[in-house]
Amino acid sequence: MQRPFGIRRGVLLQESDTLIDALIGLNQQIGEWERVEMPGIGERMNVPSVSVGLPVYNGEGYVRVAIDSILNQTLQDWELIICDNASTDGTQRICEEYAARDSRLRYFGSPSNIGAANNYRRTLELSQGRYFKWIASDDYCGPEFLERCKRVLDDSPDIVICTTKASVVDQDGKIVSRYADRQDLPQPRASERFIASRDQDSWCIALYGLMRTEVVRRTAGMGNFMGSDVVFLAEMSLHGRFTEVPEYLQFRRFHPDAYSYKVTADKVKEFYAPGKKQGVAFVFHTWRHMYEYLRAIGRAALPLDERSKLFVHVLRMAWWHRGKLVAEVATALRGTSS
Repeated sequence: MQRPFGIRRGVLLQESDTLIDALIGLNQQIGEWERVEMPGIGERMNVPSVSVGLPVYNGEGYVRVAIDSILNQTLQDWELIICDNASTDGTQRICEEYAARDSRLRYFGSPSNIGAANNYRRTLELSQGRYFKWIASDDYCGPEFLERCKRVLDDSPDIVICTTKASVVDQDGKIVSRYADRQDLPQPRASERFIASRDQDSWCIALYGLMRTEVVRRTAGMGNFMGSDVVFLAEMSLHGRFTEVPEYLQFRRFHPDAYSYKVTADKVKEFYAPGKKQGVAFVFHTWRHMYEYLRAIGRAALPLDERSKLFVHVLRMAWWHRGKLVAEVATALRGTSS
């Protein structure tokens, strides 16, 4: 006859064995969870702080200089995303040689020419860094460009673009002029920055500054229309201040093969929409700008009074440019009737 205590002791031993098995199983499961999570943490730690996008089309003449200027940066925590827009020269071979030597370079070729704006957007879409910069395939940067600009963005969360002063160089890399106009927008209010951005020059040096990636992705980006860089910078101004490092660390190359050298209507069409017929899209240049400004204001998180000021300002701009708006409609009507 077993005593009640003996029965209880057996039950406790049985329950203890069950508990121990359960703890062992839980420990094994935790180990599995740790093994699953650790690679993800490692991957996140390896993400570069800066992404540089290099869109290129038939750039064999100067692309080595552009790539070397990134390789020689004092800040080495970067990735370089090269998007080749179906080049027909030696661009692919050159870029693949660099990518084979340095894993931070990633080369992506397109089977067909998708247009310059789409190629610019593609470099952004493929980027991973907290900060982002475009570099033209025929331009280059001084060695301290990324370090100096990143330091400013790290220290000032309200700044969305940091750039530097720029020099203009010729096809041989000789400095022919210094770019005098400032590219900063220090105004505290979005409406003030937007209005000031419209008074900036047409070279858009700030487009090649260092930007906050998450802010750039809140905008419409580069559009398939003439002057989309001006509209893009105006939209960026709605999200924060621009600043300029007072050193000449950007070098813009002006040469006969550059898009900005003797711009023509056919050149613009081929640049933004290669292979497509003319259509009326490129005729309504001023209309498109006004439309995109209104869209940008609608997207931005702004107080009601700021939004109202900006809407009124765009309407005033339309009035000031009414001659161009009427002329574009007349040109389109002539085109459809012919």
